[in-house]
Amino acid sequence: MGRLLTLRTSGTASATVQRAVVRFRVRGASLGLRATKTDELIHQMEQGLSFQALHSLASVSGLAIRVLASLLGIPERTLARRHAAGRLAPDESERLLRISTVFEKAVELFEGDVAAAVAWLTAPKKVFAGKAPLAYARTELGAREVEALIGRLEHGVFS
Repeated sequence: MGRLLTLRTSGTASATVQRAVVRFRVRGASLGLRATKTDELIHQMEQGLSFQALHSLASVSGLAIRVLASLLGIPERTLARRHAAGRLAPDESERLLRISTVFEKAVELFEGDVAAAVAWLTAPKKVFAGKAPLAYARTELGAREVEALIGRLEHGVFS
């Protein structure tokens, strides 16, 4: 399933480009999670997500693992240890779920267009004191503000 876009190049020539349209059916789907109930998600957070969940978000979003780790507050050496162990700590897992939730909501806002969602998430916004929405979402409070803005934009509320 995709969206066809016609791009005009010099003069009258045009090229048709297929852009992937992504839909996330459950929270955490961008991490490869399949839990459909909140208590299942909580259990997974308490156990710590597999390192593969971080790889999954990097793959779906196109963001580098090092960028995501920085957003999660995971230093490079700790990231290497987590990679070797194959599992994130519970607090890191919660932060990863928070970032993935913001990402998934942004993709929904942009009707499944991952590239447009990532461009919006990584561009500075006045409403977030000049920070990019993903950087602002590093804290729970910031993530709620980003989600609130996404909700207002979805409903056409001027922000």
